Amino acid sequence: MVKRLTQVFDQFSILKYTIRWFLLIIPVAVVAGSLVALFLWLLEEATKIRWANGWLLFFLPVVGMAITALYRFKGKNAEAGNNLIMDEIHNPGGGIPFRMSPFIIITTVVTHLFGGSAGREGTAVQIGGSVAHFFAKVMKLEKEDFRILLMTGIAAGFGAVFGTPVAGTVFALEVLAIGRIKYDALMPCFLAAVLADIVCSVYGIHHTHYSINFHEPVQSGFLSFRINYITLMWVAFAGILFGLTGFLFAELSHSVKNLSHKYIKWKYAIPAIGGLIIIALTYLLGTTDYLGLGVNTQSGQGASLVNAFKPGGVDTFSWFWKIVFTVITLGTGFKGGEVTPLFFIGATLGNTIAMITGNPVDLFAGLGFIAVFAGATNTPLACTLMGIELFGGEHVLYYAVACFVAYYFSGHSGIYTSQRIGVSKADFSYHLSEENTLKHLRERKVKRFWRKV
Repeated sequence: MVKRLTQVFDQFSILKYTIRWFLLIIPVAVVAGSLVALFLWLLEEATKIRWANGWLLFFLPVVGMAITALYRFKGKNAEAGNNLIMDEIHNPGGGIPFRMSPFIIITTVVTHLFGGSAGREGTAVQIGGSVAHFFAKVMKLEKEDFRILLMTGIAAGFGAVFGTPVAGTVFALEVLAIGRIKYDALMPCFLAAVLADIVCSVYGIHHTHYSINFHEPVQSGFLSFRINYITLMWVAFAGILFGLTGFLFAELSHSVKNLSHKYIKWKYAIPAIGGLIIIALTYLLGTTDYLGLGVNTQSGQGASLVNAFKPGGVDTFSWFWKIVFTVITLGTGFKGGEVTPLFFIGATLGNTIAMITGNPVDLFAGLGFIAVFAGATNTPLACTLMGIELFGGEHVLYYAVACFVAYYFSGHSGIYTSQRIGVSKADFSYHLSEENTLKHLRERKVKRFWRKV
């Protein structure tokens, strides 16, 4: 009787599938959530120590050389970072060393301690990916289940580090291939992201609170909507700028890395030079606001992610200087993520646009926060959902317009070179094979450009 019911009603098989995957993701989510909590606590302590000891910045070049040595002699293939995890999901077999977790935690915390400009998402994703890979090997999963468990690691890391499990779920599905999402991992990723976020919260980790206090008045007349069409046009225009900024960030990051490795033969000199440039820029600008995460400043004043939501809270070109500091830091071998700097860049650019055009500052800072990230990672759906989780759902139409427009205008570029191109953004007659990645496409574009020059 039971067998006959299971053959008639799919729900029995779906329930079995859900329970199985919940049991499989428990160790991944618990360990990843715990390690992310540890990482966030260490990051906060490192930031406090750096604020209290400004002289630590002078050791940044030496620390960079030490990070390079660590990965060269002990890192195996862990230095590939997020791209290694994405490659392993696409083509399992290369392997992700478990040492990726402790290595990336240590090197990211050290980068922040000594003043490098970096984020935390990349670290959290690498934690989740390496933990998931470890348990997948222990449980001897089949190839397809192996792939899905790796995706749950991405969701767990992302959801826990930002406190956005829904966005973390969609990010894990969306980031692998531009324009194409497979839902076979939807429920496992969602379970992993939610559980990892809960575990992280249990340790007392609190995420920075952002708020958009602007409320759209109801328009009177025959057709009444809670949408201002003038504001909507400005949001679309800002979305174009956000997308171009995401493109600029991604291209500069890859260019700094590629050119430094091409022209500097002694590899230890690359982070040393990068560290010296960061020190020089800090003293040239006369501020330490662009070091570290940039969420807050020691005094509470100056350029920061939090102050970007206040009128006049940041300088006109704060977004540009954060790009410069971050691409030099990450492009010369220091460790950390790109996403929190992208939040900073987007929010401060949104602040500048709002101040110039007379639009609501907190709204445009919030839009830049998520839209530059959407453009640089090609994840417009995840970023729209992140806006809802972080700022509330009142302005969801504005979130969607900003993120979708930024996604298109960032072009076929992105911070993850192993991201595949599932569907072309505009010219759908342009044939792209399943194996085509942003790395391959960028290499072809560069060769084509220099041939014409």
